[in-house]
Order: sequence, then structure tokens, then C-alpha cells
Amino acid sequence: MATKCCTTLFYQYRRDVLRRSVHDGVGLVTDDVGDGEAVLLLHGWPDTAALWDDVGAGLVASGLRVLTPDLRGCGRSDKPAAVSDYAMGHLVADVLALLDEAGVASAHVVGHDWGAALAWAVASFAPERVTSLAALSVGHPSAFRSAGIDQQLKSLYTQVFIREGVGEAFVSQRDYELLRTWFAHPRARSVIAELERDGQLRTHLNWYRANLPADAFLVEPPRLPPILAPTLGVWSSGDRALSESQMVESGRYCANGFTYVRLEGYGHWFPLEAPEEVTKVLRDFQALRA
Repeated sequence: MATKCCTTLFYQYRRDVLRRSVHDGVGLVTDDVGDGEAVLLLHGWPDTAALWDDVGAGLVASGLRVLTPDLRGCGRSDKPAAVSDYAMGHLVADVLALLDEAGVASAHVVGHDWGAALAWAVASFAPERVTSLAALSVGHPSAFRSAGIDQQLKSLYTQVFIREGVGEAFVSQRDYELLRTWFAHPRARSVIAELERDGQLRTHLNWYRANLPADAFLVEPPRLPPILAPTLGVWSSGDRALSESQMVESGRYCANGFTYVRLEGYGHWFPLEAPEEVTKVLRDFQALRA
């Protein structure tokens, strides 16, 4: 379904084309903008496609076709109720369905937070669909799960998130103080307003419940097929939830090269804090791998 581009505060290119893809009865809405090689941008918690407003605009301006979906449970896309609906297998199939609907055989896949975890999974299980991989903040699942006590302590909050009802109360208490102050999301108010629509606080947290069991750090990390796509890992020094080692050690799982970039002075949401720098890092990497 094509529409004329409408004005938005951050991303003047958005909504040139809105696509709806369906997997297993769950529909995803994706912005499809620009021409050239395809770049797929996958958001994480607690965001929607709006996370990529500025980065996406920069990539479009540099001659790329940019696909930015609201992933299942988020934003404009469908929000199934069951925790099992958010298992990684469903999320990977969603990505493949949206690429099929857009007529994209292979894309540069970029993910942040849970979107990075999903990007790693897509690159592992559907390598033919991934031209290059860029993981922002979150490293390879095996590197993340085996990163040691530092990462385990940073991830303690997830043990609250995975408890149904308790997670919702924890996130929303004191007017979402967790998001406004501890995580310090740069767009906290707009993100909170979105979470309060259509039960999204619960469906966002279902990503944790379906994919991060309570004993995640006590058992052997998952064994995944090697990453065949050339891979970029980006971590920011101000990230309170993720250790540097879980990103650096991700290179062990990449068969055809791993480039590591450390960004200084930014927090977890550096795609919002430093979009021009992130755009340059991505464009330089993708240009080398085109």
C-alpha cells in the first residue's frame, strides 16, 4: 500500500511505502523507503521502528533502500497474546516473510537490543538472506550467555521482566521511573505513551519471557550455526545493561570476519543519541561489504 510521504519530526522519509507482511496469521507493518541495496533495521525493547528515524534517514540519503518494521507485539504490528507467540523461531520467520513480501532476496541486517538478538538468529539460520550483519549493543547469543558475572549482574532486571504481572508493575511503577532515569531513554515520554497503547507493555515483555529463561546464565549457552555474513559489532561505553566483553567475544562465532567498533560516551540508545555517527559506521561497513 503506497502513500505519500508525510511530515514527521525526526524522519522526513518515513511512510513513502507501508508494507504489511504476514507469518502464521501475525501481520507486521514495515516502512519501505528509498532505492538501492536493501538495509533492514530491527528495533529492540521498548522501541518501535521510530528508533531508526534519524539513522534511517541518513541511510536513505546515502542511496540505500531502508526497511524498518514494527516487530510483532510492537507499534502498528499485530500483538498476539501468548508468550509462546514470541519465541525466536516465530520472530525469524517474521523477518523472512517481510523480506519476501518486499521482494528482497538478501539484505544488510542491522539490529539493536532485542533486534540485535533477532539479527544474529536470522544470520545463523537463514544466511542466504543476510548480505552483512550489524549488531548494536547485544552480542552473539552464546557470547552474551557466557559473558560471566559482570553481564549476569547487569542482566538481573530481566529476572523481574520475565515474571508475568510483576514485570509490568516493575516497569510502570512511579511513572516509569526505570525508563526515565535508570535506563534514561532519550525519548522516554513517547516510548511510555506507546507502551500504554494496546497492551504493548505486556507484549514487549513477552520477548523476554519467550527467549530468556530464568536459568539462562546457569546452563550451557546455545549452540548456533556459525555466522557466515561479514559482521559488525557496535557497543557504547555508557551502556548500563550490557558488558563490552559480550560484544567483543562475539567474533568467535563469525566465520567470515568480525569488525568491532566502540563508541565513547553514549548510553544504550546510541542510535538516538548519535545518529550521524551510527549512520557513518554502518555506511562505511556496508560500503566495504557491498
